[in-house]
Amino acid sequence: MICGFVLSIVFAVFAQDKKKVDPCADPQSQAEMNICARNKYQAADAELNQVYRKLVSILDNEEKAQLKDAQTAWLKYRDANCSFVADQFKGGSMRPMVAGLCLADMTKNRTIELRGQIKDRDQ
Repeated sequence: MICGFVLSIVFAVFAQDKKKVDPCADPQSQAEMNICARNKYQAADAELNQVYRKLVSILDNEEKAQLKDAQTAWLKYRDANCSFVADQFKGGSMRPMVAGLCLADMTKNRTIELRGQIKDRDQ
């Protein structure tokens, strides 16, 4: 009887360990915070790419070329700016988090700008 009780506790603990817990729900370490910041950036980048493609689909060839030039310049600016912002923590463990959050924020803002361009053209 005691053996069955102990085994049930062991199985219950093992089952809890197998559950995937989202570390970004409550990050407990700098490494987790860095991963979460990277994930936020990747999600923002995916959304930006989707909106960019939608905008490109409604532009004529001249406008497409202008947008491509603007986007290339913006990407260069975003990356340089976020590198500058993060470098205040150069050599530190939180630099990747600061860089990732900067990239995510700037990317979200650019997505809003491009959505505005789509909306303006839909009117």
